[in-house]
Amino acid sequence: MTQKPTKTFLDKTYQTSGNDALQELYDEWADSYEAEVGENGYATPARLARALSLAMPDKAQPILDYGCGTGLSGQAMSDEGFTTIDGMDPSNGMLEQCRKRGLYRDLIALDLSQPLPIAQDQYQVIMAVGVISTGAGPASLMDELIDLLPKGGLFGLSLNDHALEDPDYPAGVQRLKDAGHVVRAEEYGTHLPGIGLKSMIYLFERK
Repeated sequence: MTQKPTKTFLDKTYQTSGNDALQELYDEWADSYEAEVGENGYATPARLARALSLAMPDKAQPILDYGCGTGLSGQAMSDEGFTTIDGMDPSNGMLEQCRKRGLYRDLIALDLSQPLPIAQDQYQVIMAVGVISTGAGPASLMDELIDLLPKGGLFGLSLNDHALEDPDYPAGVQRLKDAGHVVRAEEYGTHLPGIGLKSMIYLFERK
């Protein structure tokens, strides 16, 4: 009989900092990631994919799934009918799991010590689902990613309760609003109900 793993990782993600430490954590977590977040009812990918679907009827536009992990966010977008999805992630372990889904056009390993390997206007849509958060992606990543989009491009992100309690992250959202980017969706709802966490989802259209 296979024993259920006693080690869980969700709490560790909010207590780990530094690119190398985070990459090691996610590499170690890759095999059990989907089981753990699934047990806790991970709902944010489907919520954000639905918001994108309502805002973008052309399902063939290329999408970048930034911080794609094992591909749960890409799967949610595929379930909404999107067909051209690329993924990027710094964890090779996560990318290995992601590759098994067979739904990504391209998967790219990120080196967080280097500039993003994305050309200006390369994507019409960039999604960062569960990526920008305390202990993970900094609030400045919002500015960096939306700036890579063409005028009218869509940028989706989520902030869980931990990030919402850190002033840097709500300030980052306000910075996008102040810059004139149009809010296409903004909704607070279910994230990981198994551990009592909610999240805000946002979808911005670049001015």
